[in-house]
Amino acid sequence: MTTTEHAAGPRRLGTAPDPGTLDAAERMGVDELRALQLERLQATLRHAYANVPHYRRAFDEAGVHPDDCRELADLARFPSTSKADLRENYPFGMFAVPREEVRRVHASSGTTGLPTVVGYTEADLGVWATVMARSIRAAGGRPGDVLHNAYGYGLFTGGLGAHYGAEKLGCTVVPVSGGMTPRQVQLIRDFEPRVIMVTPSYMLTVIDEFEKEGMDPRASSLQIGIFGAEPWTEQMRQEMEERLDIEAIDIYGLSEVMGPGVAQECVETKDGLHIWEDHFYPEVIDPITGEVLPEGEEGELVFTSLTKEAMPVIRYRTRDLTRLLPGTARPGMRRMQKITGRTDDMIILRGVNLFPTQIEEVVLRTPGLSPHFSLLLTTRGRMDHLTVRVEARPDCPPERREPAAAEVRKAVKDTVGTSVDVTVVDPETLPRSVGKLKRLVDERERTGA
Repeated sequence: MTTTEHAAGPRRLGTAPDPGTLDAAERMGVDELRALQLERLQATLRHAYANVPHYRRAFDEAGVHPDDCRELADLARFPSTSKADLRENYPFGMFAVPREEVRRVHASSGTTGLPTVVGYTEADLGVWATVMARSIRAAGGRPGDVLHNAYGYGLFTGGLGAHYGAEKLGCTVVPVSGGMTPRQVQLIRDFEPRVIMVTPSYMLTVIDEFEKEGMDPRASSLQIGIFGAEPWTEQMRQEMEERLDIEAIDIYGLSEVMGPGVAQECVETKDGLHIWEDHFYPEVIDPITGEVLPEGEEGELVFTSLTKEAMPVIRYRTRDLTRLLPGTARPGMRRMQKITGRTDDMIILRGVNLFPTQIEEVVLRTPGLSPHFSLLLTTRGRMDHLTVRVEARPDCPPERREPAAAEVRKAVKDTVGTSVDVTVVDPETLPRSVGKLKRLVDERERTGA
């Protein structure tokens, strides 16, 4: 289909897929799925205990043994795993197979310490490709689609995770990676992909580049955007769908558990991300007490891998805040609500908890302001202070800027309960992201205790 045909009108794909295209696990009832999970969980606990010294010590110190897991609820008796545990066992101490059986390693950036390293056997890579293919299909992708992959390649799991999943589904992959934004636009124009996979913040940069070059983003061939690697709001979805005329779909994953493809929003409902529970068992806990919370209550998301060979993870604390909900598009598999923030992204400002996504919601519903903003934390006297710098849209007249800033200040005060400064700056003033976006700069004064 040509770009001219695409430009004819809005294209909405929210229809249920043919049940015959779903994996067997996607068609499972809850009871069948729970039985499979228990079988796989028991095997994973035995595998980790027998082959990873860290887990053997942690289980022994907690007074539990893999044989103590007789039902899924028993998992709550086992100790959790943190990013600090992975760093303490850097580089390969968490591997449960001989290093020679590991076919690939990925790692985090390590910007706040040693990177966290993850490994994959050949079977693990097959599972990863399978859940990624399932995710792309759930988002509306189909065999034969051209898929523009602008996730970063390399040690980051996004690029290669999306790449092998798209190939397994039967797509033609354009492995662009991040950066070189004018070239991104050129290749979208020339290759006419139907699907794009990228971080939502960088998608905005690509849309801006279309407009800067005098092209209408809505006239492009893109129909589906699969966006992940950072929290984003419903207001951001509306912004991208209106400016690009696509279905904007959320994907979730993290390298410590597998990579992208742990959970996926389905295009026919767009009501939260269905967790691929045949491979990843979710819990939500109180981030302070560690207590498992009932379904529907918000807390910290915890995952246990059910099929990983090289590096099983037991009750890994993601730091992501969400809640579990019953399945809809895939009734047997629970949904997780869109991530509202991370415990380690939370800003405590004069005793009030604030997340960057709350600022994003306010900015995106304020006329005249673009989605591009940054946060600066400083100290004034003995008090922490937050300044929001946000770009005006190109069509925002200068006299509109201060009223827009005042609207944001009032809305943050009304909805969050704390005061912030807001400065509206010229378009294309703030740095652009080509990968995961870092919105917060912390320049607070630190003094010893």
